[in-house]
Parts: sequence; C-alpha cells; structure tokens
Amino acid sequence: MFWRMVRAALTRQRTSRVMIALTMTLGACVATAMLGVMFDVGDKVNAELKAYGANIVVQPKGAAVLTDLYDDAAALASTASLRESDLANIPTIFWAHNIVDFAPFLEHRVTLLTDDAGPSPPQATIVGTWFAHELMGAAGQHTTAGLISMRSWWQVDGGWIADQDEGLALVGANLADAAGIAIGDTLTVDGGQGRSRDLRVAGIIHSSGPESDQLVAPLSTVQALAGRAGEVGRVEVAALTTPDNDLARRAARNPESLSVSEMETWYCTAYASSIAYQLDEVLTDAVAKPVRQVTESEGSILAKTQLLMLLVTALSLAASALAIANLMTASVMERAPEIGLLKAVGARDGSVVGLILAEMGVTGLAGGALGYGLGLGFAQVIGHAVFGESIAVRPIVAASVVVLVGVVIVAGAIPSIRMLARLRPADVLHGR
Repeated sequence: MFWRMVRAALTRQRTSRVMIALTMTLGACVATAMLGVMFDVGDKVNAELKAYGANIVVQPKGAAVLTDLYDDAAALASTASLRESDLANIPTIFWAHNIVDFAPFLEHRVTLLTDDAGPSPPQATIVGTWFAHELMGAAGQHTTAGLISMRSWWQVDGGWIADQDEGLALVGANLADAAGIAIGDTLTVDGGQGRSRDLRVAGIIHSSGPESDQLVAPLSTVQALAGRAGEVGRVEVAALTTPDNDLARRAARNPESLSVSEMETWYCTAYASSIAYQLDEVLTDAVAKPVRQVTESEGSILAKTQLLMLLVTALSLAASALAIANLMTASVMERAPEIGLLKAVGARDGSVVGLILAEMGVTGLAGGALGYGLGLGFAQVIGHAVFGESIAVRPIVAASVVVLVGVVIVAGAIPSIRMLARLRPADVLHGR
C-alpha cells in the first residue's frame, strides 16, 4: 500500500518531480567532477610542477658538509664527486616510479680562446650534463633522463644537442652577448693543464638563471676538460611527492628517532625526505636533500587546490538543497488537502513524513545517478583541458556522491517536514 501511494504520487506533479531531479542532477554532476579531480589532482599537479625543476638535490658528502658549514664552499667542495656509474641505481629505489626525471651536473671553469679575445681572454663556467640519456635497468626497463625535460622552460635558439654530440655546446644569452658569440661559431675552450676542446655553438639559451652566463655541453665533454672521467658534481632529481606532515618533518631531521611502525609508514610513503633517504641508500658517499622551498610550495599549492574544489562542491550541493527545499515546500502546500485527508483518516505524522521522504528519495537518487554519470564525463573534460590526461575513476567518489545526495535530500526535506508537522487536518479540509 505504501509503495503504491509513492508510485501514484510520483506520477502526479510531474513538473515538480522533474525540477527536483534536474536540480539533484546538477548538484551531483558538479560534486562528482570536483571530487574526481580532487582525489586525482595530487599526481597531476605534482607532475605539472616537476616541469619547472627538481625538488631533490644529491651532493657528495664532502660538498654537502662544506655547504652546511660555510656560506661559499663551492671552491672547497669542487673536488668532491659522485660516481656517474651509480646513477643507474636511481631507478631501482622503492619509489622509482615517482622519479619523473633526473640529471647529473659537473661544472668546470674554462677560458674561451677566440680570435678577438685580446690579452685577457674571457672565462666562463662550462656545465656538463645529460640531455636525454638512456639507462638500462637490471630488470630490463628503459629510463630516459636528462636536461631536456628537466629544463623544459628554457628557450633555446638553434636547438638542443644530444649526449653523443661531444663537439657541440649551448651558450647562455648573456655570455653570448658579452663575448660576441653566435650560433654556428666554433670556440676553443681551455680547461687548464693542456686540456682544450673545440666546440661549435649549436644553440643560445634564454633563461633568467645562472645558465645565461654559462656554457652547457655533454657530460663526457666536461669530464674530459676537467680531467674527472666518470665523475659528476651533483644530481638534480624531480620526483612526485606527498606533502610533508609532522612525521615527514621529524624523519627529515633524524630518521633514527622514529619507531619501527613510524619508520615503515614514512619509508613507504612518497615524502620528499623518504625518497631522498632511499637515494642515499643506492648512491655511494652521497647526501640527498629535498629543496624545501620547492616541496613546501608544492604542498601548499596542492592543499589550496583541493580546498577550492571542496568549496565548489559544498556550494553546489548547498544550492541544490535550497532549491529542493523550495520545490518541496511548494509541492507540500499544493498537496495540503490530500495530506490533511490522510491525517484525518488516521495517518500518523511519521507515516506522512516517510511518504514524502520516499518520494524525494526516489526522485533525488534518479537525478543523482544521472548526475554521477554526467560528472564522470565532466571530470574527463577537466582532466584533458587542464592536465592533458584522463581522470581516474575511483570507488570513493561514487560512495561520497551517494552519501552527499542523501544529505542533500534530507536537508532539502527539512522545511517541508516542519510544515507537515504543523499542518492540521481541520484547517486544511475547511480551506483555512
């Protein structure tokens, strides 16, 4: 009898039912899209931010100690080095899949010997690095690492060079202007102790960083000029990380202070400090340190982005609840004689409220289901438009939307339930 009355009520006031369903559809659509993006935005935002540089720097132990003790320790630590051969171990750490890119660097001071150099030829720093270096892992996996993706924001007139182009180099724009260097010129670069190399300029780097006053060449070229075969000065690593919390900050200060369970949690979570710790484990005589300004900024940006999405979700659902409350109040007022008659023949307030809630529940869930489907599509549109990737469909989003739809239905029904409680059959049936 109860459900027969619900079915009969749904067939009447079709316009009101359709409006309630559409309102719930819009609210569920926005909630699904925002929650879907929010739960998947962490890796997407981190991946976008990794295009602007590394968040972990690996140095030799000697250089790291001197840097901590002295303000200017570059000269003191210039002979400290890492093994280039050890870099193949980086893709083997526990969080290897979170390593977006990495690149080694070796700096050396050189003299530029040009025809118009005069009695005091200019000096500059030449930086050796990988550009797009192929690594083969122990399990047969291929990894490509290097400067081209690590410095994707650089504007390079002419073009990038490859790791095999040992006779080519890139020149910073400031250095090129000061020394009158143009693309295609050949420079004789003297690294001292009789080590020199002719390098042809393949491109000019336009950037606001120190590279504007430097030369950039393949790592093997600079190793030969510096007489440091198989050595690198530092390694920059770009990794997808989880924003730091109290556990991560305590571990960064002293991992030994953690309990066994805390150590397991920290080690198995992609904090910048735990990834740095794992890099220390696979690199000989190395100290890996998160770049705090970068990692903290990433966490702040991610938290604010997720908060914005939560606010949009809350506002859309609040608007849906208000709209449903108005529609249901109008519906109850229109059906007042019917409801008064039900009360007059013995229906209790609880039964009448249950009837109204059942009608709203069926209508709202139908609209919510449609909104969930549309929201999944909307999330994909946002993902491709903003991040160039699809958004993962997560079960937690469906569960959250079901709960939120239920909350909106109940919240929207409160004004009409209060009206039902105050409705007196005698007044309604006598037209008062």
